[in-house]
Amino acid sequence: MSDGMAVVVALAAAAGAWFERGPSPWVGAALALAALASRWPIALAVAVFLLAGGLAAGAEAGLLPVTPGAFRGTVTLLGDPEPATSGALRADVRLDDGRHLEAVARAPDAASFAQRAAGERITISGRLRRSPPQSDWLRVRHVAGQLEIDEIASWSPGGWAARAANAVRTALQRGAVVLPERQRPLFLGFVLGDTRGQAVDLTDDFRGSGLTHLLAVSGENVAFVLALAGPLLRRLTLRPRLVATVTVIAFFALVTRFEPSVLRASVMAALAVTASTLGREASRLRLLALAVALLVVVDPFLVRSVGFQLSVAACAGIVLLAPPLVRAIPGPPFVRDALAVTIAAQVGVAPVLVIVFGGVPLASVPANLLAAPVAGAVMVWGLGAGIGAGLLGPRPAAILHWPTGLMIRWIADVAHWGATLPLGELQVRHLGLVALGVSLAVLGRRLGARVGAGLALRLGGCALMMVALVTPLLALRAAPDGPVGLGSGAVLWRASGDALLELDGRAHVDDLLEGLRRAGVRHLDVVVVRTSSPSTATTVEILREWGAVGNVLTPAGSIVGGATAISDAIALHIGGFDVTVTPDSGRLVVDVARGPPV
Repeated sequence: MSDGMAVVVALAAAAGAWFERGPSPWVGAALALAALASRWPIALAVAVFLLAGGLAAGAEAGLLPVTPGAFRGTVTLLGDPEPATSGALRADVRLDDGRHLEAVARAPDAASFAQRAAGERITISGRLRRSPPQSDWLRVRHVAGQLEIDEIASWSPGGWAARAANAVRTALQRGAVVLPERQRPLFLGFVLGDTRGQAVDLTDDFRGSGLTHLLAVSGENVAFVLALAGPLLRRLTLRPRLVATVTVIAFFALVTRFEPSVLRASVMAALAVTASTLGREASRLRLLALAVALLVVVDPFLVRSVGFQLSVAACAGIVLLAPPLVRAIPGPPFVRDALAVTIAAQVGVAPVLVIVFGGVPLASVPANLLAAPVAGAVMVWGLGAGIGAGLLGPRPAAILHWPTGLMIRWIADVAHWGATLPLGELQVRHLGLVALGVSLAVLGRRLGARVGAGLALRLGGCALMMVALVTPLLALRAAPDGPVGLGSGAVLWRASGDALLELDGRAHVDDLLEGLRRAGVRHLDVVVVRTSSPSTATTVEILREWGAVGNVLTPAGSIVGGATAISDAIALHIGGFDVTVTPDSGRLVVDVARGPPV
């Protein structure tokens, strides 16, 4: 099978899984076996399409809603408990009959639930609920309902594999205690892909600088693990080495909780090792295509996972675009290689980022060039030294993690710098111009013999690409004055370089920080807290970590620290706005002279 046909088979599998239509999986499997026997690639693609469609339809039919009511029994944790809303914790669990549920624990059981880890078995009593309608996030995880935990009666550590994986994670977490509080979750993100506990403003910095992928375990992490295990693996003969290598890959996937990006990287690595052992040549494009086809057949819902889409898109971009970019970019080899891989990965993920998240930060290329090599060093050093730090105790851990802290601080500073660069984001229209510009430039190069036409096309293509890259920057600098909605419960008013933010308890801090970043605002002259609550107090503290915050106005009796309580109406002049803030029944009413919020 050629590389091109391998890609066709992978696309057929993805299409079948996406449309969720097909005959019985047994029929699809029989057709696939017949196509393999006949060595007819087109027939194999059709058979894989039907097989993936049938499996996806079966998986969808298997998501039967649970019957609401009381529950008491033992479940297996499929993931580590992570924060949900209102101080609750949630984690996916598997019942003995194979169904997946999202378990939710609230105080006082949340404290006990937080100590548990994936693979452990817990005996609980609680209540079964149906999943929220249109909950695609739960559906992708095969979750058929929710389990509200009332009591955790007992727990057991699970099987030997789960115990070994959790022991590694525990050692890394114990050793990371010596790191500063804000660095600790970043370290666990780089090494394990564990994003729990990360500060909201840091998370937004990584998102705004295009560095979020560093916090997800990927093929680079798998390669580093194999490099660390290499001296031992090379001592084995050929076939035992294959078994041991695949075991190392599988164990690392278990330690990192089988995230979609880990699955893609692990299957590709296992296929590459197997092909090498058997003496077969396999290009990276073929390995990627086969890995996608296998994973989609095993779990058709992966095609709807954003993490899986980003992982595949980034890998495809690197495989297809990095080699020609290396040849085209001038400079020393290490600069060309790093720049080519960075640009290729960003081009690959751009369509997914634009569709799902609304844009691609222009700062992502310089930020990745500065941060990605150091993140790789954190992975290599942090995995080995981190386990040692967890086993040896606090004093050796402080020494071992001294370089870790320096590297993480560098990456965090790069993320903050990249997020504050006033460059804007590429959106659909900009990507369309870039694609058209590249097409014209390529066509012009092929028409090089016809000097006039070829040169004109190349110049036109370059001009379109420059327009696409410069437009977001100019739009950000020339942003119109006026109100900007930042999600529920928050409105930004800006004029003549000044900015006023009004918010209440409905504001979501993630949406708030993202909206401020996309508006090109990094300082707030005045923050008016319309209603006082623990959530608004937390939001104000996060804003102070995020950037420069001037005067904070709150209702009388507010629990927001360092704020000015308003007991009588006051008038403010913010840029071109005349603002009146009036207390009314324990809340503040904000009246802005120019137009209603949008």
